Amino acid sequence: MISPITLSLDAMGGDHGPTVVIPGLADYLKRSGDQNVRFLLHGDASALKIELKRHPAVAAASEVRHTDKVVAMDEKPAQAMRRGKGSSLWNAVESLRTGEAQAAVSAGNTGALMAISKLILRMSAPGLERPAIVASWPTLRGVTAVLDVGANIESDAEQLIEFAIMGEAFHQAVHGVARPSIGLLNVGSEDIKGHEEVREAARILRQGGLDLNYHGFVEGDDIAKGTVDVVVTDGFTGNIALKTAEGVARFISTLMRETLTSDLQARLGALIAMPALKRMGRRIDPGAINGGPLLGLNGIVVKSHGGADARGFSNAVRIAIDLGRSGYLERVSRSLGRLAALAPAVAAPRTEDVAS
Repeated sequence: MISPITLSLDAMGGDHGPTVVIPGLADYLKRSGDQNVRFLLHGDASALKIELKRHPAVAAASEVRHTDKVVAMDEKPAQAMRRGKGSSLWNAVESLRTGEAQAAVSAGNTGALMAISKLILRMSAPGLERPAIVASWPTLRGVTAVLDVGANIESDAEQLIEFAIMGEAFHQAVHGVARPSIGLLNVGSEDIKGHEEVREAARILRQGGLDLNYHGFVEGDDIAKGTVDVVVTDGFTGNIALKTAEGVARFISTLMRETLTSDLQARLGALIAMPALKRMGRRIDPGAINGGPLLGLNGIVVKSHGGADARGFSNAVRIAIDLGRSGYLERVSRSLGRLAALAPAVAAPRTEDVAS
């Protein structure tokens, strides 16, 4: 029997607010059959009750916490921290600090969510500076966890190692791999390739003191191949890679739709192949990887795409609940303790950059 859990939701966040959040919760309940989950819905009570009437199963599992205050999607993080107290986003995260909920989900402003979450929950270990966002990337072998995909534009060697530790624990908790393999994203597989930070991180990971299953450097095409279970990179590179992959997936879907409806013969072929085409469409659907946990916080917060549909939001909910029911935070704490013990190695002198 699965353990009871309470999920806190910023029900007003994202481009669509309650019109996606509530149907997304309904989709989660239908697909999972989870009868041990409770939802705290933070937002405008009148708008939420309209949607809840359409989804009685969600209504039966929910408690509405009214607020008419919302953090705008274009609001700067500093402004959100000053003026966001009492908003649906703030209250959703605050429920973790008070212990009312074990995980939170928001499709709202990414920068504001990160800043408010760090302010309220703090980081899970001394020395951690900012959370990292992880994406569950569909590959030929299943799913690969890629981080950071947007939280940290630049990352030094120690931060990259922290990402590896958090990515390993995430993949164990959500995707059930006992000992995930880890690769550092680079411009080549040779040891001399890449900038100083990524080569320094590789040196420390190769020493083996962290007891991680380190594979070595991986390149961009290795992500879709599923060469490793966890791909580690800085947020600038990871975000560009993620957005590129999402764009390619939509391009392929659009091109196939146009091709398969171009004439009668193509439409007949599409009709025959429809079951297989639907399976492929589900594999490459960007919504299938929606839900990026903010790893490194002293609590579980998951960011959904602002424009996600109900199915995509449902996936973010599933990830949050899986993490909330796992021992993810304890695993990260133990591994970060081992990293602290290696502090002299992390601080070792660095060599010069080698051009790719």
